[in-house]
Amino acid sequence: QVQLVESGGGLVQPGGSLRLACVVSGINFNTYNMGWYRQAPGKQRDFVARMSLRSGTGYADSVKGRFTISRDNAKNTVYLQMNSLKQADTAVYYCNAAVLKFDYWGQGTQVTVPS
Repeated sequence: QVQLVESGGGLVQPGGSLRLACVVSGINFNTYNMGWYRQAPGKQRDFVARMSLRSGTGYADSVKGRFTISRDNAKNTVYLQMNSLKQADTAVYYCNAAVLKFDYWGQGTQVTVPS
């Protein structure tokens, strides 16, 4: 059974930092492209960051310079370091593992940055 379990969300003041983690089981983690997406209330799910096996890292323009994606293959874990958080970053953050036709999602973790 494939599982992606996110953690690390919470309430943080503007300008603060959070580190999200996603622990993956049930797949060969080393062979999957990993990514983070987010969904704000009433909006679609949007791309945040990815770590591709072939093309490296990529970020949405809105988070460049503030967020950093990383992975620890020994721990089957992908991280999202979020700095200088803004109210606009408030959303549920989802972890994604994808390769070829295989595409898996976690249950999400809430990040709230009050105005």
